[in-house]
Amino acid sequence: MQANTLTATPTEKGTFWQWRGEQIYYVRAGVRHPQRPPLLLVHGFGGSTDHWRKNIAELQEDFEVWAIDLVGFGRSAKPQWQYSGDLWRQQLTDFITDVIGAPAVLVGNSLGGYASLCVAASNANIPGVVLLNSAGPFTPAAPPPEPPPIRRAIQKAAKWLFQQNLVSWLLFHWTRRRSVIRKTLEKVYLDKTAVTDQLVEDIYRPSCDPGAAGVFASVFKTPQGEKVDVLLGQMTCPLLTLWGEGDPWMNVPERSAQFRQHYQQLTEYYLQAGHCPHDEIPQQVNNLIRDWVLEFSN
Repeated sequence: MQANTLTATPTEKGTFWQWRGEQIYYVRAGVRHPQRPPLLLVHGFGGSTDHWRKNIAELQEDFEVWAIDLVGFGRSAKPQWQYSGDLWRQQLTDFITDVIGAPAVLVGNSLGGYASLCVAASNANIPGVVLLNSAGPFTPAAPPPEPPPIRRAIQKAAKWLFQQNLVSWLLFHWTRRRSVIRKTLEKVYLDKTAVTDQLVEDIYRPSCDPGAAGVFASVFKTPQGEKVDVLLGQMTCPLLTLWGEGDPWMNVPERSAQFRQHYQQLTEYYLQAGHCPHDEIPQQVNNLIRDWVLEFSN
Protein backbone atom coordinates (compact mmCIF):
# COMPACT_ATOMS: atom_id res chain seq x y z
CA MET A 1 0.00 0.00 0.00
CA GLN A 2 1.33 3.42 -0.92
CA ALA A 3 0.79 6.74 0.81
CA ASN A 4 -0.45 9.62 -1.34
CA THR A 5 1.73 12.43 0.03
CA LEU A 6 0.32 15.94 0.38
CA THR A 7 1.74 19.02 2.08
CA ALA A 8 1.48 18.28 5.79
CA THR A 9 1.59 20.49 8.87
CA PRO A 10 1.17 19.39 12.48
CA THR A 11 -2.25 20.97 13.00
CA GLU A 12 -4.03 21.57 9.71
CA LYS A 13 -3.13 19.53 6.64
CA GLY A 14 -2.25 15.88 6.58
CA THR A 15 -2.01 12.97 4.22
CA PHE A 16 -4.37 10.21 3.13
CA TRP A 17 -3.35 6.57 2.99
CA GLN A 18 -5.38 3.97 1.12
CA TRP A 19 -6.18 1.03 3.41
CA ARG A 20 -8.56 -1.75 2.41
CA GLY A 21 -10.03 0.52 -0.20
CA GLU A 22 -10.74 3.35 2.27
CA GLN A 23 -9.09 6.73 2.86
CA ILE A 24 -7.21 6.98 6.17
CA TYR A 25 -6.01 10.37 7.37
CA TYR A 26 -2.74 10.94 9.20
CA VAL A 27 -0.28 13.68 10.10
CA ARG A 28 3.51 13.51 10.14
CA ALA A 29 5.83 16.07 11.75
CA GLY A 30 9.49 16.31 12.66
CA VAL A 31 12.38 14.33 11.19
CA ARG A 32 13.55 10.78 11.77
CA HIS A 33 16.38 10.28 14.25
CA PRO A 34 18.58 7.20 13.84
CA GLN A 35 18.85 6.68 17.60
CA ARG A 36 15.24 7.51 18.53
CA PRO A 37 12.11 5.62 17.54
CA PRO A 38 9.26 7.53 15.89
CA LEU A 39 6.09 8.14 17.90
CA LEU A 40 2.60 7.14 16.73
CA LEU A 41 -0.22 8.99 18.53
CA VAL A 42 -3.61 7.23 18.67
CA HIS A 43 -6.72 9.15 19.75
CA GLY A 44 -9.69 7.99 21.83
CA PHE A 45 -13.36 7.43 20.95
CA GLY A 46 -14.74 10.43 19.08
CA GLY A 47 -11.29 11.99 18.82
CA SER A 48 -8.89 12.52 15.92
CA THR A 49 -5.42 13.74 15.07
CA ASP A 50 -6.64 17.21 16.07
CA HIS A 51 -6.69 16.12 19.71
CA TRP A 52 -2.90 15.74 19.61
CA ARG A 53 -2.02 19.16 18.12
CA LYS A 54 -0.47 20.42 21.38
CA ASN A 55 1.67 17.30 21.65
CA ILE A 56 2.78 17.21 18.02
CA ALA A 57 3.88 20.85 18.20
CA GLU A 58 6.36 20.09 21.01
CA LEU A 59 7.34 16.47 20.49
CA GLN A 60 8.33 17.06 16.87
CA GLU A 61 11.35 18.96 18.17
CA ASP A 62 12.87 15.70 19.41
CA PHE A 63 11.10 12.95 17.46
CA GLU A 64 9.52 12.07 14.18
CA VAL A 65 5.85 12.18 15.20
CA TRP A 66 2.91 10.54 13.48
CA ALA A 67 -0.77 10.78 14.40
CA ILE A 68 -3.55 8.82 12.72
CA ASP A 69 -7.33 8.93 12.55
CA LEU A 70 -8.59 5.43 13.27
CA VAL A 71 -10.97 4.18 10.60
CA GLY A 72 -14.43 5.38 11.60
CA PHE A 73 -13.19 8.60 13.20
CA GLY A 74 -11.85 12.04 12.36
CA ARG A 75 -11.15 12.64 8.67
CA SER A 76 -10.78 8.93 7.94
CA ALA A 77 -13.45 7.00 6.06
CA LYS A 78 -16.43 5.66 7.97
CA PRO A 79 -17.46 2.47 6.15
CA GLN A 80 -20.20 0.24 7.52
CA TRP A 81 -17.86 -2.28 9.08
CA GLN A 82 -17.85 -4.02 12.43
CA TYR A 83 -15.56 -1.88 14.59
CA SER A 84 -13.36 -3.57 17.17
CA GLY A 85 -9.96 -3.54 18.80
CA ASP A 86 -8.89 -6.22 16.34
CA LEU A 87 -9.80 -4.02 13.34
CA TRP A 88 -7.82 -1.07 14.70
CA ARG A 89 -4.93 -3.37 15.61
CA GLN A 90 -4.71 -4.45 11.99
CA GLN A 91 -4.98 -0.85 10.78
CA LEU A 92 -2.20 0.40 13.07
CA THR A 93 0.04 -2.60 12.35
CA ASP A 94 -0.28 -2.07 8.59
CA PHE A 95 0.30 1.67 8.99
CA ILE A 96 3.54 1.13 10.91
CA THR A 97 4.73 -1.35 8.29
CA ASP A 98 3.55 0.34 5.10
CA VAL A 99 3.81 4.06 5.90
CA ILE A 100 6.13 4.68 8.86
CA GLY A 101 8.46 1.91 7.79
CA ALA A 102 10.10 1.51 11.21
CA PRO A 103 9.06 0.27 14.67
CA ALA A 104 7.22 3.07 16.49
CA VAL A 105 6.43 3.87 20.10
CA LEU A 106 2.63 3.82 20.43
CA VAL A 107 1.02 6.60 22.47
CA GLY A 108 -2.70 6.02 23.03
CA ASN A 109 -5.50 7.73 24.94
CA SER A 110 -8.61 5.86 26.11
CA LEU A 111 -9.78 3.68 23.19
CA GLY A 112 -6.52 4.49 21.43
CA GLY A 113 -4.67 3.07 24.41
CA TYR A 114 -6.55 -0.20 24.11
CA ALA A 115 -5.84 -0.35 20.36
CA SER A 116 -2.15 0.32 21.09
CA LEU A 117 -2.07 -2.56 23.57
CA CYS A 118 -3.58 -4.84 20.92
CA VAL A 119 -0.77 -3.92 18.54
CA ALA A 120 2.03 -4.34 21.07
CA ALA A 121 0.66 -7.70 22.24
CA SER A 122 0.92 -9.10 18.71
CA ASN A 123 4.13 -7.39 17.56
CA ALA A 124 7.40 -7.98 19.39
CA ASN A 125 9.09 -5.19 17.41
CA ILE A 126 7.15 -2.39 19.13
CA PRO A 127 9.82 -0.49 21.14
CA GLY A 128 7.44 0.93 23.77
CA VAL A 129 3.87 1.88 24.67
CA VAL A 130 2.53 4.97 26.45
CA LEU A 131 -1.04 4.75 27.80
CA LEU A 132 -3.08 7.77 28.91
CA ASN A 133 -6.19 6.72 30.85
CA SER A 134 -6.38 3.63 28.70
CA ALA A 135 -9.68 1.84 28.14
CA GLY A 136 -10.32 -1.89 27.96
CA PRO A 137 -11.73 -4.61 30.25
CA PHE A 138 -9.78 -6.76 32.70
CA THR A 139 -10.72 -10.33 33.54
CA PRO A 140 -12.83 -10.17 36.72
CA ALA A 141 -11.07 -11.57 39.79
CA ALA A 142 -14.29 -13.43 40.61
CA PRO A 143 -17.53 -13.95 38.70
CA PRO A 144 -19.92 -11.05 39.39
CA PRO A 145 -22.88 -11.95 41.59
CA GLU A 146 -26.01 -12.92 39.72
CA PRO A 147 -28.42 -9.96 39.70
CA PRO A 148 -32.06 -10.42 40.80
CA PRO A 149 -34.37 -11.64 38.01
CA ILE A 150 -36.03 -8.23 37.60
CA ARG A 151 -32.72 -6.39 37.24
CA ARG A 152 -31.45 -9.07 34.87
CA ALA A 153 -34.54 -8.62 32.71
CA ILE A 154 -34.10 -4.83 32.70
CA GLN A 155 -30.45 -5.14 31.71
CA LYS A 156 -31.30 -7.53 28.90
CA ALA A 157 -34.05 -5.23 27.64
CA ALA A 158 -31.77 -2.19 27.80
CA LYS A 159 -29.06 -4.00 25.85
CA TRP A 160 -31.58 -5.01 23.20
CA LEU A 161 -32.95 -1.47 23.04
CA PHE A 162 -29.57 0.16 22.43
CA GLN A 163 -28.90 -2.31 19.62
CA GLN A 164 -31.93 -1.10 17.68
CA ASN A 165 -31.05 1.13 14.74
CA LEU A 166 -33.62 3.83 15.49
CA VAL A 167 -32.64 4.13 19.15
CA SER A 168 -28.95 4.23 18.26
CA TRP A 169 -29.62 6.88 15.59
CA LEU A 170 -31.57 9.07 18.03
CA LEU A 171 -28.90 8.71 20.72
CA PHE A 172 -26.16 9.55 18.23
CA HIS A 173 -27.89 12.74 17.09
CA TRP A 174 -28.45 13.77 20.69
CA THR A 175 -24.86 13.23 21.81
CA ARG A 176 -23.35 14.89 18.72
CA ARG A 177 -24.92 18.27 19.53
CA ARG A 178 -22.29 20.90 20.27
CA SER A 179 -23.89 21.74 23.62
CA VAL A 180 -23.83 18.09 24.70
CA ILE A 181 -20.22 17.67 23.53
CA ARG A 182 -19.21 20.71 25.58
CA LYS A 183 -21.01 19.51 28.72
CA THR A 184 -19.44 16.06 28.38
CA LEU A 185 -15.95 17.51 27.98
CA GLU A 186 -16.43 19.81 30.96
CA LYS A 187 -17.24 16.74 33.05
CA VAL A 188 -14.05 14.91 32.08
CA TYR A 189 -11.61 17.86 32.09
CA LEU A 190 -10.52 19.27 35.45
CA ASP A 191 -9.46 22.52 33.79
CA LYS A 192 -12.66 23.78 32.14
CA THR A 193 -10.73 26.49 30.26
CA ALA A 194 -9.16 23.70 28.18
CA VAL A 195 -12.61 23.00 26.71
CA THR A 196 -12.40 25.50 23.87
CA ASP A 197 -14.70 26.18 20.94
CA GLN A 198 -12.07 24.64 18.70
CA LEU A 199 -12.01 21.41 20.73
CA VAL A 200 -15.79 21.13 20.57
CA GLU A 201 -15.71 21.75 16.82
CA ASP A 202 -12.95 19.17 16.32
CA ILE A 203 -15.22 16.52 17.84
CA TYR A 204 -18.45 17.77 16.26
CA ARG A 205 -17.16 18.06 12.68
CA PRO A 206 -16.47 14.33 11.99
CA SER A 207 -19.91 13.43 13.37
CA CYS A 208 -21.42 15.12 10.29
CA ASP A 209 -19.66 12.74 7.88
CA PRO A 210 -21.61 10.04 6.00
CA GLY A 211 -21.41 6.81 7.97
CA ALA A 212 -20.69 8.42 11.35
CA ALA A 213 -23.99 7.25 12.84
CA GLY A 214 -23.24 3.70 11.70
CA VAL A 215 -19.87 3.74 13.46
CA PHE A 216 -21.58 4.89 16.65
CA ALA A 217 -24.17 2.10 16.35
CA SER A 218 -21.50 -0.52 15.76
CA VAL A 219 -20.00 0.16 19.18
CA PHE A 220 -23.13 -1.17 20.88
CA LYS A 221 -23.17 -4.32 18.74
CA THR A 222 -19.49 -5.30 18.80
CA PRO A 223 -18.51 -8.02 21.31
CA GLN A 224 -15.92 -7.12 23.93
CA GLY A 225 -12.36 -7.52 22.77
CA GLU A 226 -9.48 -9.38 24.39
CA LYS A 227 -9.00 -8.63 28.07
CA VAL A 228 -6.27 -6.14 29.00
CA ASP A 229 -4.54 -8.61 31.35
CA VAL A 230 -4.26 -11.11 28.50
CA LEU A 231 -2.76 -8.46 26.22
CA LEU A 232 -0.29 -7.41 28.91
CA GLY A 233 0.73 -11.04 29.30
CA GLN A 234 1.71 -11.10 25.62
CA MET A 235 3.70 -7.83 25.70
CA THR A 236 7.45 -7.57 26.19
CA CYS A 237 8.22 -3.86 25.58
CA PRO A 238 8.60 -0.98 28.08
CA LEU A 239 5.30 0.51 29.26
CA LEU A 240 4.54 4.00 30.57
CA THR A 241 1.11 4.67 32.08
CA LEU A 242 -0.06 8.24 32.67
CA TRP A 243 -3.21 8.67 34.75
CA GLY A 244 -5.37 11.76 34.93
CA GLU A 245 -6.61 11.31 38.50
CA GLY A 246 -9.75 13.40 37.96
CA ASP A 247 -11.19 11.04 35.34
CA PRO A 248 -14.85 10.40 36.26
CA TRP A 249 -15.16 7.58 33.72
CA MET A 250 -12.76 5.20 35.42
CA ASN A 251 -11.55 4.27 38.87
CA VAL A 252 -7.92 5.29 38.40
CA PRO A 253 -6.50 3.75 41.63
CA GLU A 254 -8.17 0.44 40.84
CA ARG A 255 -7.11 0.38 37.19
CA SER A 256 -3.53 1.42 37.91
CA ALA A 257 -3.29 -1.38 40.47
CA GLN A 258 -4.53 -3.87 37.87
CA PHE A 259 -1.90 -2.70 35.40
CA ARG A 260 0.84 -3.04 38.02
CA GLN A 261 -0.39 -6.50 38.94
CA HIS A 262 -0.16 -7.77 35.39
CA TYR A 263 2.86 -5.74 34.18
CA GLN A 264 5.16 -5.02 37.09
CA GLN A 265 7.96 -3.48 34.99
CA LEU A 266 5.87 -0.45 34.00
CA THR A 267 6.55 3.20 34.85
CA GLU A 268 3.55 5.27 35.94
CA TYR A 269 2.65 8.82 36.93
CA TYR A 270 -0.49 10.37 38.41
CA LEU A 271 -1.45 13.75 37.01
CA GLN A 272 -3.84 16.50 38.02
CA ALA A 273 -6.06 16.14 34.98
CA GLY A 274 -9.12 14.33 33.71
CA HIS A 275 -9.66 11.72 31.01
CA CYS A 276 -7.46 13.45 28.39
CA PRO A 277 -4.29 14.65 30.17
CA HIS A 278 -2.39 15.02 26.89
CA ASP A 279 -4.75 17.84 25.86
CA GLU A 280 -5.43 19.31 29.31
CA ILE A 281 -1.84 19.50 30.59
CA PRO A 282 0.17 18.91 27.39
CA GLN A 283 3.50 20.28 28.57
CA GLN A 284 3.67 17.89 31.54
CA VAL A 285 2.67 14.95 29.37
CA ASN A 286 5.10 15.88 26.60
CA ASN A 287 7.97 16.13 29.07
CA LEU A 288 7.18 12.75 30.62
CA ILE A 289 6.91 11.05 27.22
CA ARG A 290 10.12 12.70 25.96
CA ASP A 291 12.19 11.79 29.03
CA TRP A 292 10.88 8.23 29.16
CA VAL A 293 11.49 7.45 25.49
CA LEU A 294 14.94 9.06 25.50
CA GLU A 295 15.89 7.09 28.59
CA PHE A 296 15.19 3.65 27.14
CA SER A 297 16.30 4.46 23.58
CA ASN A 298 19.72 5.88 24.41
